[in-house]
Amino acid sequence: MAISWDTIRSLALFFGPILLPKAMAYYRSAKNDTRKKSLRIQPVPPSIQVALGLLSLLSFIYIVKTLPFFAPENIFARTDSRLQIPVDVLFNRLSLVRPGNALTSSDQALRAKFVNMESRLLYLQFGPDVLAECPFCSVDEPRTYFYYALPTLIWPHIVNLIAITAVTSPAWTGRHGRQWRTISTIAAGVLGALEVYLVSSYSYQANSRALRLHDVDMFFWSARNYRMLALATLDAVLGWVLYLSSTNRAFAIPPTPAERVETVNRVLMTTKSTISALGIVRNTSLRDEDLRSRSHAYWAHEVRLMSEVMEDREVVESVNDALSSRISIQAITEDAEAYAKTVLQPLTSTNEG
Repeated sequence: MAISWDTIRSLALFFGPILLPKAMAYYRSAKNDTRKKSLRIQPVPPSIQVALGLLSLLSFIYIVKTLPFFAPENIFARTDSRLQIPVDVLFNRLSLVRPGNALTSSDQALRAKFVNMESRLLYLQFGPDVLAECPFCSVDEPRTYFYYALPTLIWPHIVNLIAITAVTSPAWTGRHGRQWRTISTIAAGVLGALEVYLVSSYSYQANSRALRLHDVDMFFWSARNYRMLALATLDAVLGWVLYLSSTNRAFAIPPTPAERVETVNRVLMTTKSTISALGIVRNTSLRDEDLRSRSHAYWAHEVRLMSEVMEDREVVESVNDALSSRISIQAITEDAEAYAKTVLQPLTSTNEG
């Protein structure tokens, strides 16, 4: 049975005031928990950026596919015909909207299948392709149409599941993707199973009582739009939580002890390489006679230049002013200490972690 927009709005009005505060409370709790763990907000990692791009592209494609232009044709809506219209009249109307007033091969196949009201009801449940192309289906065995349509029903969910497992793979997005791998995979499986159940349990014969076109439940087209919107929503929510967790805005997991040890080792190795490189440069400059003489000449020039500057009258007056109450030496000392702490803070925090 198709879910109308009125039903969705009623459910949203009923469950919204209950679920929305809980969701906001959970988000704030996770955000506060992240702050307690002293995890600083960071930019989106490059691997997460690619994953978010893929999820955004899939969501956009799913939303675009809900447009009527991309939906399979509904010949009853196209010809504005009632469900009880005679077959010849229906396809004569259809031929008038075809190029050259000629029916296509798919139209001819549908015409051959429209032998009674049962076939039209199955058309509304499974769509034109299933009714026209199934080689073994019969209106006497309606379940055969469901079996034929089953691969088409689950194929979009399989494709989306593959995309979800890819963007949550530890090899691609690391621990940020692994954090959401199980729940997103279960959600994708539930969506697929729910659609299969709804199509299987749909009471298609209810349409036989509809006397006007707008009373007919276009189940196949409604279910297709709901499927695309559900997949787009799932990918959008997954991208949102990936963004929050990867930037430590919410749902962040602190690094494991092994990861912290690896980070410290990496920083120490980088520092050691830098110090070794500076030592090599210094030893090279000291062992080379020309470089050593240039270095000595440079520092001798600097000492002489600074001595001349300090003997200048304006410099002397400025130094005297600095020693007076006009400039706070204590404030300068505190600024220097704060600057030193800022420079050494990354290395200190790394060693403590």
